Amino acid sequence: MKIKICGMKYPENISALGELLPDYMGFIFWEKSSRFFDGILPELPKSIKKVGVFVNASSEEIQNKIEQYQLDLIQLHGQESVAFCKSLEDLPVEIIKVFSVDDTFDFTVLEDYELVCDYFLLDTKGKLPGGNGISFNWNLLEKYKSTKPLFLSGGIGLEEIQKITEANLPIYAIDVNSKFEIEPGLKDLKQSGYAINHVAAKNQ
Repeated sequence: MKIKICGMKYPENISALGELLPDYMGFIFWEKSSRFFDGILPELPKSIKKVGVFVNASSEEIQNKIEQYQLDLIQLHGQESVAFCKSLEDLPVEIIKVFSVDDTFDFTVLEDYELVCDYFLLDTKGKLPGGNGISFNWNLLEKYKSTKPLFLSGGIGLEEIQKITEANLPIYAIDVNSKFEIEPGLKDLKQSGYAINHVAAKNQ
């Protein structure tokens, strides 16, 4: 199981978190987000994969950010179509497609994206595209039949990480954000370090 710390914003905090070696670090390029990143990205350990988060962005904007920040993955957090995802297949990144989940979510919508994405991410449906700080009903994951590696997001704090690592859930990576913050975009290093070490220990 991997861990992704998303919504990073401040260079010093980014560098300090980088020393804790999460598997993925996410940067939000949606201007309406309180965690919008438009700064200088410090050098990070090569083991950390950089993820750019986009919401209904143009392919040109996505390509520019990939080049500017040397992104390893892009996370599509809007209503991006299958055709749009396919149009990005020649870019030098892996693609995470996000789906917002509530109790009425139809898992069959994932099927059309199987051939155009590398990962799926399930987040809680809320007022914002992400960062709502609420978990959805994880029992719904029984309906997840895809072979794509799955990121799980939505209101995940230390207690939730404990439950996830103890439960038999089809999770490739845990995606954390708001519950590890001092303020939007500024991560609590102590809590983040505990989460990273806890997941690493469960993998041994």
